[in-house]
Amino acid sequence: MPRLIDCASRIPVPGGKLLDEYIGRVNSGQDGISVAHMRSPSGWSEPGQRPEFDEFTIVLKGTLRVEHEGGAMDVGAGQAVVAAKGEWVRYSTPTSDGAEYIAICIPAFSPETVHRDWE
Repeated sequence: MPRLIDCASRIPVPGGKLLDEYIGRVNSGQDGISVAHMRSPSGWSEPGQRPEFDEFTIVLKGTLRVEHEGGAMDVGAGQAVVAAKGEWVRYSTPTSDGAEYIAICIPAFSPETVHRDWE
């Protein structure tokens, strides 16, 4: 029988970013996939990371900057980006409108498998 996910779990993130997980380790007990709705303000950035998961990101509003070992790209509303596991990436929202996006991680995101630069 299908299972209704009644609401997301808000996961605390430093720097003013809002992260609402609908499917994943925290909200639904899934470890194979996570689906989260993100909203990050202008000027937000996070440390670089080299995760053990593939990340698929769909930008709904604004612009998400994705830095990688070969340079950087700006991903706008209606566009998507795929970051393969083991690839170094760093996400930020340098433009005045910030960004709203959906992030899907396979397997599910976890603090133990993201491998942020400062860890």
